[in-house]
Amino acid sequence: MKPPRAERVRIAGPTGDIEALVETPAEDGTTDGARFGVACHPHPLYGGTLDNKVVYTLARAFVELGVPAIRFNFRGVGASAGSYDGGRGETADALAVVEYGRQRWPGASLWLAGFSFGGAVAVGAAAQARPEKLVTVAPGITRVAMDGVDSPACPWLIVQGDADDVIEPAAVLEWAGRQSRAPDVRLLPGAGHFFHGRLHELRAVVLEFLGPQKNPVQLQVGERPEAVPGTRGQERS
Repeated sequence: MKPPRAERVRIAGPTGDIEALVETPAEDGTTDGARFGVACHPHPLYGGTLDNKVVYTLARAFVELGVPAIRFNFRGVGASAGSYDGGRGETADALAVVEYGRQRWPGASLWLAGFSFGGAVAVGAAAQARPEKLVTVAPGITRVAMDGVDSPACPWLIVQGDADDVIEPAAVLEWAGRQSRAPDVRLLPGAGHFFHGRLHELRAVVLEFLGPQKNPVQLQVGERPEAVPGTRGQERS
């Protein structure tokens, strides 16, 4: 697959411009047209940016399925205006990016995704953003206040490494089990928080969930599935 066409843009946000990268499939005729994707990055105070390798993997999974992807920097990161706001303002940033996508691709459905802090933000934004599908990777539910956040109403995937030393896997699984709409939960045995050496497996799980031929198997929360096979590819730092 050819690299996607990349476009750096500024999106009007609640506290000023939001720096974003829009990637669209390079091959003529491969753009889905019916969907666009937004991917949210990890914690702004701990080096999280739109260039994070997990966020990159999520965005490229969208593009591989013919869906344009938007990665963006939360307020106070890179060239985005503003300062860290504990998840509240970052949720508003995500919603502003979603609105930009809806104006750019009128009538298109949303695929919303996030990693770590960005995963928790994506869950918080879902009620208003109304995604068609939601993907959360190691969602930072211990780093962002989730009280009063409604369970997403759409099909929803959680990918969690069982060797995560940043977000406690047991806390994620317990939280997932309390949701009114149960997510698809996939544990990657031995995977840490940043999925070092495991991005090919993460990509395979996400493609399976999003792809048109998905035949889901609902896992019980806490069940330990076999590691997901996938094609090894180059990882981005």
